[in-house]
Amino acid sequence: MIPIHENLSGRVAVITGGSGVLCSRMAVELARHGVKVAILNRTEEKGKDVAQEIVGSGGEAIAVAADVLDRTSLEGARDFILEKFGRVDILVNGAGGNHSNAITSVETYENENTEKSFFELEENGFSQVFATNFTGSFLASQVFGRELLKRDSSVILNVSSMSAYAPMTKVPAYSAAKAAINNFTMWMAVHFAETGLRVNAIAPGFFLTTQNRNLLLNEDGTRTPRSEKIITSTPMKRFGKPEDLLGTMLWLVDDTYSGFVTGITVPVDGGFMAYSGV
Repeated sequence: MIPIHENLSGRVAVITGGSGVLCSRMAVELARHGVKVAILNRTEEKGKDVAQEIVGSGGEAIAVAADVLDRTSLEGARDFILEKFGRVDILVNGAGGNHSNAITSVETYENENTEKSFFELEENGFSQVFATNFTGSFLASQVFGRELLKRDSSVILNVSSMSAYAPMTKVPAYSAAKAAINNFTMWMAVHFAETGLRVNAIAPGFFLTTQNRNLLLNEDGTRTPRSEKIITSTPMKRFGKPEDLLGTMLWLVDDTYSGFVTGITVPVDGGFMAYSGV
């Protein structure tokens, strides 16, 4: 078990997409270190189970309804969180994901008869996926950023992906958005460097989540061909577990550990980026 980061006790973290497989574990871990956690999802119900888990373990947490693509919704969530907790110290931009309308059915184009190639992608689906992963992080950073600037040692932690470095086949909108997250993380880090607000990102490797399970596992639990390609390219020969992200997250949000670290994206990928394939 990770030793307690006493420096984090009493701080307040806002986590968008906080009920997701990865972000929910981040929320629970932050609460274990004494952080008060606000879990944001489009519907309050999605975050209640995570909040109840935290409260049941002796921590403090609330579930808040907010749409990261709706500034008014985010502002309402911010005001509610300030009423409950009085401050915001940490923002984790975890809302994101993919959609079938923005995914091709094949990895490479062959001819005009290719099933659901690039040309069949729907503009609305593509725009929605890009916006959820990138614009949502932009808007949440704007809405909560002014509160972060009021605190010492405040942090924005974005969630990137392996597809930010080399785009994955089939998911062009998601890959483009995550590449934008890396660039935006560096831009914000420079913009706010003199204020004390640090901005960094985590780039998970391949983790099994609710959204990608059907892409990575067959109905009987065996790996799909795409999944086999991923494992072959991951030197540690396994998928990541949510727990694998927690140490990196704590390092980046605790200024006593990373107070001079800003503008970076940390891969947590089992060696995926380091492997050339030979």
